[in-house]
Amino acid sequence: MRIDLHTHSNRSDGTDPVDVLIRHAQEAGLDVIALTDHDTAAGWAEGRRAAEELGIGFVPGLEISCKLDGISVHLLAYLPDPAYAPLAADLQVVREGRTDRIPTIVARLNGIGVPLTVEEVLAQATGTPSVGRPHVADALVANGTVVNRTEAFDKYLADGRAGHVPHYALEPGRAIDLVREAGGVPVIAHPWGRSSYKVMTEDTLGRLVQDHGLAGIEVDHQDHSPESREALRAIARNLGIVYTGSSDHHGLGKIDHDLGVNSTAPEQLERLLEVAKANAAASADAAVPEAYLP
Repeated sequence: MRIDLHTHSNRSDGTDPVDVLIRHAQEAGLDVIALTDHDTAAGWAEGRRAAEELGIGFVPGLEISCKLDGISVHLLAYLPDPAYAPLAADLQVVREGRTDRIPTIVARLNGIGVPLTVEEVLAQATGTPSVGRPHVADALVANGTVVNRTEAFDKYLADGRAGHVPHYALEPGRAIDLVREAGGVPVIAHPWGRSSYKVMTEDTLGRLVQDHGLAGIEVDHQDHSPESREALRAIARNLGIVYTGSSDHHGLGKIDHDLGVNSTAPEQLERLLEVAKANAAASADAAVPEAYLP
């Protein structure tokens, strides 16, 4: 059984429409896929319909933008109620903050001689409720400034580059609390990838488990070396939490993140769904969605 619990559609910064993503997942031999667009559940209904038509399992999720000590951290949230008012309010602020910074990013890039307009960026962001740096990167690819998103981030958009403009993000503990209150399952995404390794230490993960009910961590991910994966798996076992694997697929938006390149063991998905049942039962105010598992 092949299970990929971290993918993106064009409802955030992926390049595939939701139905195309689900079809590609089936063609890649996946049995279960989770749709985890950034800070939005906009693709869930379409994703479930497509999954039911194709007979592939579907787990609705989100990837929530967080920040700890100024360092970006991402939280995967499986099966929360996206209409739960406190969670929905914070997600809206995150989305608006991401979109509102686009004119500043464009102005900064123009200031160092990079040709780009806000209109070019918006043209790359069809179907999404928020516009982010990946759409700026796609606009730079489209106008010939760079060859791909990776080059755009390396040269212009990554932390410390001219086009990097911070935006509002939740503190991880608060985000975990909100996800659990909404009946969902909180899992830290790629904890030792990118810059999050600086703050996602074993002690920090332990505190998030003990104080906030963190349910799991993403272990098998392309940003993790084999050594990091084994160390993170050991941490998860020591803490008694779920550990997952996934592609973090963005369509053409990321290189070497093909669907199913990493996967979650069936028993870990079962554990995750058990946590979802418990959190849903404890959340009187949440209308919790269900996974589709044919």
